[in-house]
Amino acid sequence: MASVVSVDGTTIDYDIAGSGLVIVFVAGVFNLRDTFTPLAAELSSDHTVLTYDRRGRGESSDTAPYSIEREVEDLEALIEVAGGSASVFGFSSGAILALKAVADGVAVERLYLYEPPFRLDEDQPAPPADFPARLQALLDGGDPGTVVATFQIEGVGLPQEVVADNRRSPMWAQLEAMAQSAVYDAVITTDLQRPTAEMAAVSSPTLVLQGDPTWPFLATAAAGIARRLPNASYRILPVEAVHGIDPDGTAAAIRDFEQ
Repeated sequence: MASVVSVDGTTIDYDIAGSGLVIVFVAGVFNLRDTFTPLAAELSSDHTVLTYDRRGRGESSDTAPYSIEREVEDLEALIEVAGGSASVFGFSSGAILALKAVADGVAVERLYLYEPPFRLDEDQPAPPADFPARLQALLDGGDPGTVVATFQIEGVGLPQEVVADNRRSPMWAQLEAMAQSAVYDAVITTDLQRPTAEMAAVSSPTLVLQGDPTWPFLATAAAGIARRLPNASYRILPVEAVHGIDPDGTAAAIRDFEQ
């Protein structure tokens, strides 16, 4: 475990292993760096793999006020740690953040976007503009559990009965510990419900990945962003869990894309 200090003084903790082409992994909501442990292990024989806890979660610190640009700076600092050149793999809301970073000028060799939750289907309900503010108000009121539940219901679209079951899970306390960072992901997925013109113009070689099965709006988003980007390929990979990552299949797709 190591750390780097971002532009605003936030300490970002990361792990780095392997040797070869560098890939930095950007996690989604309620995910720590260990989300990528199996995939990073599959790639580490011929890649340098860097996984990190985004600000406000895990071992990383946090600095107010939040903005998406601060997270872009975090990612840029990590790429510098890796030698100044890297590919970036973004999962879920982390994929939106990764694409935003490249649109903002962060140089990457290749971009991997795994099920970015863009709202490209006009019939798919999207969180309202006040969603992040409502979550922050709940957290400021001392109710991280309702922050997590509200994000899962309104931000993800899980049925209320599923969320009620989740609240009885031993994992719930870990999710509550990431409630502040869930507000940050709400900012990302609300402000960037659809890719900006700058994001849609990103010309870095990009592989858009979708698991099968997944939620319909994520399938629409993956196919849609692949069509919009000028230099993108699109692959569907079999997975065991909805919105999950198969390490073997994903590592193989990455290696194929590098050829």
